[in-house]
Amino acid sequence: MKRIMLFILTNIAIMVVLSITLRLLGVDSILAENGSDLNIQALVILSGVIGFGGSFISLLISKWMAKQMTGAVVITNPTSNIEKWLISTVEKQAKIVGIKMPEVAIFPASEMNAFATGATKNNALMAVSQGLLDNMSQGEVEAVVGHEMSHIANGDMVTLALIQGVVNTFVVFLSRVVGHIVDRVILKNNQGHGIGYFITVMVSQVILSILASTIVMYFSRKREFIADTGGADLAGHQNMINALKRLGQVEPAALPEQMAAFGINDKGGIMALFSSHPPIEDRIEALEKRALTRS
Repeated sequence: MKRIMLFILTNIAIMVVLSITLRLLGVDSILAENGSDLNIQALVILSGVIGFGGSFISLLISKWMAKQMTGAVVITNPTSNIEKWLISTVEKQAKIVGIKMPEVAIFPASEMNAFATGATKNNALMAVSQGLLDNMSQGEVEAVVGHEMSHIANGDMVTLALIQGVVNTFVVFLSRVVGHIVDRVILKNNQGHGIGYFITVMVSQVILSILASTIVMYFSRKREFIADTGGADLAGHQNMINALKRLGQVEPAALPEQMAAFGINDKGGIMALFSSHPPIEDRIEALEKRALTRS
């Protein structure tokens, strides 16, 4: 609930800051002098609704989307020994980190991966691939589960949704302001919105979205290091290190783009700035240094 309140308050703060900043810079005056009918306050509110609304809706339906996209099957009545062990492990870790038991699922992928998602830490889903269960030792699987449970306990799903909402708001707002400036100030169009406005808005939104994604990915990478330490605390440093080494030897199971940030591993982007996960080598090095300081 605290994070949801933060979500709402941040939305309001962003809208207020945007409105004040543009007025201080005199952007509204420039547009008015050039015949623009842009209502800054209305645009700020619209941008906040679009930016945070989409992010919030995605968060609310994240579990349903995850099941549909990956084919994850929730374990409701464990039958095999591995399913019973997995449920027991998640239950034990949930008590340690102080959250309600999440739904536990297995998704059909021969590659090794896992993910966690959900609107709140007490209404979450934790899933592992069949390949992860087949190819890792129990200690390594326990570490991977601990990593995902740390994501849940730390509220990373809400945190990244909040950050995504903030950048979305800026993208929607700034792209339309740029569109108005081009349309009214540069092209001198005073007859409604011309083609210059719509083209500028579309191009600006694409460019700004690409730039904004680097901010979201930066925070995602930081959260991965924290989740790794959580997995190490729950299952032991060596198990977490071994699990990461195993993951570094193979291609990770592909996850839908919307969920990649919550997996245990992901394919690195063309550039590191666009990757949701730090390099495996950096994560292992961080854990090894932490293990030495704690020994």
